[in-house]
Amino acid sequence: MSVPASRDAAAKRAEELRREIAINDELYYVKDSPQIEDHEYDSLLRELEAIEAAFPDLVSPDSPTLRVRGAPRNEFSRVTHEEPMLSLDNALDMDDLDSFLDRAERSLSDDGGEARGVEWICEPKIDGLAVSLIYSDGVFQTASTRGDGTVGEDVTMNVRTIRSLPLRLARMKSGAVEVRGEVCMAREDFAELNRRREEDGESLFANPRNAAAGGLRQLDHRVTASRKLRIYLYHVRDARSLGIKSQSELLEWLEEEGLPTQGHARLCSDRGGIARYLEEWGRERFSNPINTDGVVLKLNDLASRERLGSTSKAPRWAIAFKFPPEEKRTRVLDIEISVGRTGALTPTATLEPVSLSGTTVRRASLHNQDDIDRKDIRIGDFVWVRKAGEIIPEVTRVDRLARVGSETPFVIPPVCPVCGTEAVRLPAEAAIRCPNRSCPAQLQEGILHFVSRNCMDINGIGEKLARQLTEKNLVRNVADLYDLKAEDLADLDRMGDRSAAKLIEAIAESRRRPLSALINALGIRNIGKKTASDVASHFRGIDSLIAASEDELASMDGVGPVIAASVRNFLSDENNVLVIERLRKAGVNMESADSGQAAKEAGTDSKALAGKRIVFTGELSSMPRAEAERMAESLGAKTSGSVSGKTDILVAGDNPGGKYLKAQSLGVEIWDEAAFLRCLAQENDSGGKAI
Repeated sequence: MSVPASRDAAAKRAEELRREIAINDELYYVKDSPQIEDHEYDSLLRELEAIEAAFPDLVSPDSPTLRVRGAPRNEFSRVTHEEPMLSLDNALDMDDLDSFLDRAERSLSDDGGEARGVEWICEPKIDGLAVSLIYSDGVFQTASTRGDGTVGEDVTMNVRTIRSLPLRLARMKSGAVEVRGEVCMAREDFAELNRRREEDGESLFANPRNAAAGGLRQLDHRVTASRKLRIYLYHVRDARSLGIKSQSELLEWLEEEGLPTQGHARLCSDRGGIARYLEEWGRERFSNPINTDGVVLKLNDLASRERLGSTSKAPRWAIAFKFPPEEKRTRVLDIEISVGRTGALTPTATLEPVSLSGTTVRRASLHNQDDIDRKDIRIGDFVWVRKAGEIIPEVTRVDRLARVGSETPFVIPPVCPVCGTEAVRLPAEAAIRCPNRSCPAQLQEGILHFVSRNCMDINGIGEKLARQLTEKNLVRNVADLYDLKAEDLADLDRMGDRSAAKLIEAIAESRRRPLSALINALGIRNIGKKTASDVASHFRGIDSLIAASEDELASMDGVGPVIAASVRNFLSDENNVLVIERLRKAGVNMESADSGQAAKEAGTDSKALAGKRIVFTGELSSMPRAEAERMAESLGAKTSGSVSGKTDILVAGDNPGGKYLKAQSLGVEIWDEAAFLRCLAQENDSGGKAI
């Protein structure tokens, strides 16, 4: 890479790079929402390193080249690491790697020449979040993230939810030990998580690393538990004090103590062995259940590591060899349009089959017209394809030099390809949509959403059956599901008497689903499981929701103007209200079972809690937080997940986090757990009944 010739030009470019790196550090490490790929980020950092090497006086105290990147979130308690958690320098090609090995081996030789008998441990690089764990007298005590390398975040309760991590060591019974490793997520668990989020109308994670980081850094550890996180350990601080002399012995010690390791490490005694390992994992990474974006090389001998030492941000005895993202060239055979549940017309490229990251890729989403126009993708083009996060196929760029003139530009049609209705594009939206809610494609997707687990939870209806139900006009809107009889299903493919009876039973059972499930099932844009639950808790009945103004909706915690407009637009549509009325007549539950009115009728309306908006934070010792919320609601309170000026009471358990600080700043009344329990006891004494 070229370095500006003049100092002024170099100073200007260095400042631009520092700003850009800082922005991407914030997106990646703090917000878990990266906007560029790892290799693009590495290129920015290496360009800055080159400028600072050429002009040493331009090195600023806050340069990202001098420190480990990342920052702890304010909501978490801070933990100061007894020994800094350093990052690793990267080798982007074999020349980089050879230079690193040359430097290390020269430093280890007595005469500055080539060192003999130097062994390296190679293992796949886990694309996860670095953590430090403390065990005392063999029992798990605390866990923290790397943070900025010196100060991390206390994530003890969240790490405790990882099932593969033993809470007690197998052999060590006395003394304290710190082990370090990575928290990550398997590809199949990541795919399932994104499937559920899409089903719930929530934004999708870009890759498993960010899903894992987002899961580990949750204030509610129940969310963490639902992410199916994994942990792999690979380092013991001050291992020599335990009699461990090498990394290979260290890995054996971890396994003997029952701590999870990757199991793919290999001892290499020469560069030929290292090259073979890199070649092997360049292929094997695609079949590995955990995302692997490179290989880590570590000096095996621990005493030699101490001789080499570290820079301010990375050890001199280890390096990460980064694999380049795999891209393959193929041809766009066609571009097809699919119509989703919300009517969005989504273009998808049909490709000449190409083997990519271990699977055969035949299709890739093009997202929207803006994406097609920006990349200038045409039918017949040769394009480069990769898997974003090694998961989702995407077209990265067009090989314009390969064009012969017969390629055809593509424009999303002005009408829905399924029902022929004129498509529309709303202001500030990238998507072009079919506005016809009776469109068969939307209806099929709407049925699948309605019956899904977090909605009406009707087992037995999949994609093929949904298509048959709409094609045979048995279901023209979701309310028709409740009119189905077993005989209506007799002529459908693979639907025997027993299957038909079970489906009718599942439909009948769904009538008792909570109001929040129904609101989620209606398919209102921007409404997912969490928001549906908040809306149901606030309005407590479908009629109150239908009557609510947009301003009243927007004033709710966690709703705001965009979601409020979506709800109001949906409920202003006469056809949607008619569907709701048909669902009511079919016996579908339209009320919150734990409403404040129901509590009042039962004689349990609490003077202390009735109508109060309560937020719980931290760990309660007497009961799970969800149970505390349910008890408060049974006494007429309204619970919320966030603190605002409308919050009346904050109940704070142990390790309360950011909600506590916000409540203090807003002057919200704060109770400890004992005060909440006293209130419950008083209500029981006065005739109230906490369930």
